[in-house]
Amino acid sequence: MPEFSPTQFAVPLFVVAVLAEMLWARFRAPEKYEPMDTLVSLAFGLGSTVAGALFGGFALYVFIAAYEYRLFDLGPEWWIVWWAWPLVFILDDLKYYWVHRAGHRIRWMWASHVNHHSSQHYNLSTALRQSWTGSFTFGLLFALPLVLLGFHPAMIAIVGGFNLIYQFWIHTEAIDRMPRWFEAVMNTPSHHRVHHATNPRYLDRNYAGVFIIWDKMFGTFEAERDDEKIRYGIIKQLGSFNLLWAVFHEWIGMITDIWRSPWKHKLSYLLRPPGWSHDGSRETSDTIRERWRARTGQSDAVKPVASRNPIESQGEAA
Repeated sequence: MPEFSPTQFAVPLFVVAVLAEMLWARFRAPEKYEPMDTLVSLAFGLGSTVAGALFGGFALYVFIAAYEYRLFDLGPEWWIVWWAWPLVFILDDLKYYWVHRAGHRIRWMWASHVNHHSSQHYNLSTALRQSWTGSFTFGLLFALPLVLLGFHPAMIAIVGGFNLIYQFWIHTEAIDRMPRWFEAVMNTPSHHRVHHATNPRYLDRNYAGVFIIWDKMFGTFEAERDDEKIRYGIIKQLGSFNLLWAVFHEWIGMITDIWRSPWKHKLSYLLRPPGWSHDGSRETSDTIRERWRARTGQSDAVKPVASRNPIESQGEAA
């Protein structure tokens, strides 16, 4: 099978889409784009591409080695086994849900994934804020079961590329809500805005890549509400457009905590959720949400809300 990377073909479409959204924002909501923030996002994307070229070979080596121990074999012409493609696409998206969820719940993985959430703006350029250090979190291990089931590493890479392409368009406020049937099954801008929010109600929700059904199945779904303006970014905002600080700040914070903590707690600063501290001086997303619930009397029950104009109801992103 000839080498094929869907994301390479999609890059021109990404550029056109970002320019189109910037034009929309210029006339409809100029506050949605901040020049320095956008520049940092573009630098993230470039750096991530370079990091992938430098370290992607390690993942390929691991997958090729594991493929020799596959339980099933699609044959030497695996790329023409038509039914395997939709199956591996669905399984890969399920894999993405769990690796994404781990990226929010394990600090070692969050140190890399936090890059994607570090902007206080939500637009198509935000989608380009991809990590430079993802290879060091070993998230690739979540894909090993697919390799062992007999899906060729190239097949997994291709469907992963299409998954990434799909996720690009949902990073926007220019689209309100999709038709109800689409919102019920697929990840959408509305669902993903929730995921990028820092509001206590929305923290660590909607991990889906393509299919929002995973969040509904595993209890992490939250619908966007018209009566609550979304605040984007991270709990402790960067407060800077320094690119290197944006890339490495959580790694620095984590290593500092490990260095200063008692021996019996050092591993916990790697494996427990972001915000955990051995002396209880900080808050995780769970404790922030529980405190909010206690204060407001809110619960997990969320009623569907009507469609709205995202500019009028959300206002400027925090």
